[in-house]
Amino acid sequence: MNNVLILDFGSQYTQLIARRVRELDVFSEILPWDISPEKIKDLNPAGIILSGGPESVTVSNTPRIPEIAFDLDVPILGICYGMQLLSHVFGGKVQKSNKREYGLSALKIHGHQDLFKGINKSFNCWMSHGDKVVTMPEGFEIMASTPSCAIAGMVNAAKNFYGVQFHPESILSEHGHALLKNFLQAK
Repeated sequence: MNNVLILDFGSQYTQLIARRVRELDVFSEILPWDISPEKIKDLNPAGIILSGGPESVTVSNTPRIPEIAFDLDVPILGICYGMQLLSHVFGGKVQKSNKREYGLSALKIHGHQDLFKGINKSFNCWMSHGDKVVTMPEGFEIMASTPSCAIAGMVNAAKNFYGVQFHPESILSEHGHALLKNFLQAK
């Protein structure tokens, strides 16, 4: 990828996502989630990252993904709220967690070698969420889980749509840099 659009849903980590992408020598631009479809089309991104955010997809009138993002036929990576949005948009189920998860968690990889290529089958990752995906949408499969989050990563390989509940942009997520690099090499 030569340019990535980061749609900001209000995450405290959005600038850090952009920094990590730029550290991998890929241009990134942060825009608010409600930017016009014309602006997104004019940018012609090679990939899109959906940031986390403080809202809940279970509440109406919260930020949503602009539909044009799905019409561009580019890889999409949803992080935290971004993953929950992907699930919600495609018919999965998101609900409040019994216990808010904040801190390090042991991630176990279940599959999808493209995003986790060259990465250990288990590692520590940084979690910060109150909601979680409890049922994946049709066409998605599980990639990873933690002890308290059965769906910590999901993928629709046919569409190149990825979602991770954890924060790969955080230095506390082991192999987060490698995961972002693998995403940036997605076709």
